[in-house]
Amino acid sequence: MPVTSKPRPRERRRPPHNGDVLSPEPKYAKLGEEVQRFDSLRALPIGLSEQARSQSSEALNRVLADSTVLYHLYKKHHWLVAGPTFYQLHLLFDKHADEQLEIVDLVAERVQLLGGIAVGDPRHAAELTSIERPPDGAEDVPAMITRLLKAHEALIRGVRVAIELTEQNKDWGSNDLLMSDVLRRNELQVWFVAEHIVDIPLVDEE
Repeated sequence: MPVTSKPRPRERRRPPHNGDVLSPEPKYAKLGEEVQRFDSLRALPIGLSEQARSQSSEALNRVLADSTVLYHLYKKHHWLVAGPTFYQLHLLFDKHADEQLEIVDLVAERVQLLGGIAVGDPRHAAELTSIERPPDGAEDVPAMITRLLKAHEALIRGVRVAIELTEQNKDWGSNDLLMSDVLRRNELQVWFVAEHIVDIPLVDEE
């Protein structure tokens, strides 16, 4: 008895979205149309006034800009450091850069949680930072370390201002982040970096 194959059912085509013809080609969006401006707020129900959220977002974005610049400064020195202490500082600078990157992420997410827009472009961060721009070339190790310490000090000053502001506005979430994560981490990094320029010999000369 001959075997007859069953006819294959027709494939159902998904109807085109919004009347467009289906295509495997990437469909590029129009650039430059913002859905939220940088200096605006979305209304998120977190129990804080719009004024408090706005002030916190502005203060946090300044901290975020400084943290972003400090991260890149650590990476620059991680790559360019040279001399007898290369290995130790190469690793230390990279460790501190990773920690700054964690801070960047935490602060940026807090700004978003408040309904603001976090500074997400290094070029934007460079416009807002309080940290002095270094030369494009390589400096010697003492200058690198001094520059890092000055950058930390500028950042920490801004953090302390933001801590006082968020305490006044009872924005305890931002206050806890600034105190527990940003301030204490930067103070600890200052200690580790500063000890490398203490002028004490390894052994006494006799």
